[in-house]
Amino acid sequence: MSNASNPVPQSASTKQSATWLGWAVFLVALAATFLLGMLGATIFERRVEAEKQVIRKPIGEWETDNAVWGENYPREYGSFKEMLNPPPPRTKYGNGAPHRDYLAQTPANVILFAGYGFAKDYWQARAHVFAVEDVSKTQRLKPDSPATCWTCKSPDVPRMMHELGGEDIDKLAKGAELFYAAPFAEMKKEVTHPIGCLDCHDPKTMKLRVSRPALREAFARQGKNIDNVSHQEMRTLVCAQCHVEYYFQPKTNYLAFPWDEGMTPEKMEEYYDGIEFADWTHAVSKTKMVKMQHPDYEVYASGVHAYRNVSCADCHMPYRTEGGVKYSNHRLQSPLFDISNSCAVCHRWSEDEIRNRVYAIQDKVHEGRQSAEAMLAKAHFDIAAAMEAGAAEEELANVRKLVRSAQLRWDYVAANNGMGFHSPLECERILAAALDLSGQARVECARILAKRGHTEPVKYPDYGTKEKAQELNKQFIDGKPPKLL
Repeated sequence: MSNASNPVPQSASTKQSATWLGWAVFLVALAATFLLGMLGATIFERRVEAEKQVIRKPIGEWETDNAVWGENYPREYGSFKEMLNPPPPRTKYGNGAPHRDYLAQTPANVILFAGYGFAKDYWQARAHVFAVEDVSKTQRLKPDSPATCWTCKSPDVPRMMHELGGEDIDKLAKGAELFYAAPFAEMKKEVTHPIGCLDCHDPKTMKLRVSRPALREAFARQGKNIDNVSHQEMRTLVCAQCHVEYYFQPKTNYLAFPWDEGMTPEKMEEYYDGIEFADWTHAVSKTKMVKMQHPDYEVYASGVHAYRNVSCADCHMPYRTEGGVKYSNHRLQSPLFDISNSCAVCHRWSEDEIRNRVYAIQDKVHEGRQSAEAMLAKAHFDIAAAMEAGAAEEELANVRKLVRSAQLRWDYVAANNGMGFHSPLECERILAAALDLSGQARVECARILAKRGHTEPVKYPDYGTKEKAQELNKQFIDGKPPKLL
């Protein structure tokens, strides 16, 4: 008969395997429970970290000491202080170590700014934390220079404007007028803190705001309310308070932006010509000149990043993550120093490829810039040669207009940071125009000289170093120029 109805006794090994399997399942379940608990705790911890920060200490309405703000915002302030550290090796055209002397690097600049302060001292700007120190030491300013020169250097500026005549952020015009009218040395006693928190933030809400009247007024003249822009646009406009072309209005030294006709160099020239404005008279060619400052916002506005609504802060103050906290890096610097958090967020290439693409763009703009400035320097000497030959002022009027137009365009590109990267096609267009206009000026000078029997080339003096160029400028300023014919 069959034994199927009777169970077969299990062996000892089978019982042992079952026991170990049970323990294994238990241990796996225990480990999974532990890991899930850790994950839950981490998520909870990150959520707590990400919650709105508790304000430890109220910040005064006009608090200019960045360290006080840092008590409430230690991460932002910590990254801000990183600018005090030794700078990294500089990028090909941007900031870094060693500090870049524009005049030593490109002596033609000394000639282009002959008779103006930029021919004496023209260094690339350092980090924002050195703004007060650097403007205090520049050779371009004197104790009786207008206090307007302090405008973009410190949060003490809006504080002083408020104390001098304003009641709140919307009523700074009167205080600004009094501030601008003061001597540079007088305000130096008050301006002690470098660019910082109050320049861009409302201390009560931390909301971004525009603290300088010039940008507000420029928007208002165009029928725009700057307080109605989006937060993303404000992440650019707080930079545009200073990174723009501006001028000091005659007599009052009130700071204003020449945007009423538009922000291209052609429209700015139209504006300046309309009010017959000039920053200085060129020592070599006696041309009434305009010095472009640093039209970074205007150049950016014509570029693809502005079109795609990428703000200045997206690239120059990229986000960092610490635990569950996401915050903006306040070490303002070239994106090339932090490619992974700036460029690579959108551009999925290797860091080397991104860097090389940027340099390839900048190299092309730099080549155009060099061609324009070489042509311009000779154009100034050509006008001086025509004066030496006895050309009348009316004969030189159009030549000088051409040189003024050409240099304004060259400087629109040369003075903006980034070597044209913010809008390369526009910068190349403008440099081509500068080259063309300066070439036209030289041809017209050649005709003037030929009428007077001078058909040999002009004898251009040696300005191959900063020192030689500055000595040459001095000769023209002293009324003892070298013979050019």
